[in-house]
Amino acid sequence: LERPGPKAPASLRNRQDRVPESWLTVDNLREKVAVITGGASGMGLAFAHRFAAAGMHLAIADIETPALESAVGELHAAGAEVIGVRCDVSEAESMQNVATEVYDVYGAAHVICLNAGVSAPGTMAELKLIDWEGVLGVNLWGIIHGIDAFLDKIMIEDEGHFVITTSVMGHTCYPTSGPYTAPKHAAVSIAETLYNELSAAGSQVGVTALCPGLVNTQIVDSIRNRPEHLRDRAAALPSDEDQRVREALLKEFATIALESSEVADLVHDAILDDTFWVFTDNRHDESISRRHAEIRERKNPSQ
Repeated sequence: LERPGPKAPASLRNRQDRVPESWLTVDNLREKVAVITGGASGMGLAFAHRFAAAGMHLAIADIETPALESAVGELHAAGAEVIGVRCDVSEAESMQNVATEVYDVYGAAHVICLNAGVSAPGTMAELKLIDWEGVLGVNLWGIIHGIDAFLDKIMIEDEGHFVITTSVMGHTCYPTSGPYTAPKHAAVSIAETLYNELSAAGSQVGVTALCPGLVNTQIVDSIRNRPEHLRDRAAALPSDEDQRVREALLKEFATIALESSEVADLVHDAILDDTFWVFTDNRHDESISRRHAEIRERKNPSQ
């Protein structure tokens, strides 16, 4: 995509024209630049709308070109300053291209939401290497590539905030969730480490670890975005019974899941308040507490 939407004002593209101020003392995000991976749908698109309402300039990155074009058009129609960049976060060069585009257009980046995520349910016995590669490429390397592309630049400016989308699954372990749980645990570790390093350096750059529970998104259908070389063409198609069970579960899920817009409000407030931990509900508190207790007491894991 070639920079859909209008360019930002010239003053934003020229860093020397911006008035320096402490990031932690600003009371709003107006005129700041937000970069959002997985920004064309789900929580990412909700973040974009929330940040636009706060007067931010947007750069949304996504692997789905039609969804990206639709999201850019939707945001632009709502009055947002926005560009869209197609990006495969599992590839370092692709993420670097996003950073280049953002700095070329806006001259700055302030809020970096590393939000792209996919899933591949199944037991360890059932899963194939391509399942692990597909999920780890997005959920782990997507975060690493995002930090690599933006951290140095943001640290030089000494203002900004990283929002790393982890999950309650980064604090728990359940059967059939290996490829998803493993990088989410890693994402929590990366977020904590980054926070501690920036704090030790006296940096004004903040970090939020977003740990969603049940949120109404399309992640259950994320296989649609898996690269061709990681698709299992020999896999059997789901039976009619499998489809009925899946649809029933999704229907039940939708009745208790939080809306993405509600999560976006939490993220917006966390950035302004410099809050590290953001959980979207307390449904998994007991499981998390039990796991921590089992670790302290050196007990075998319980389901």
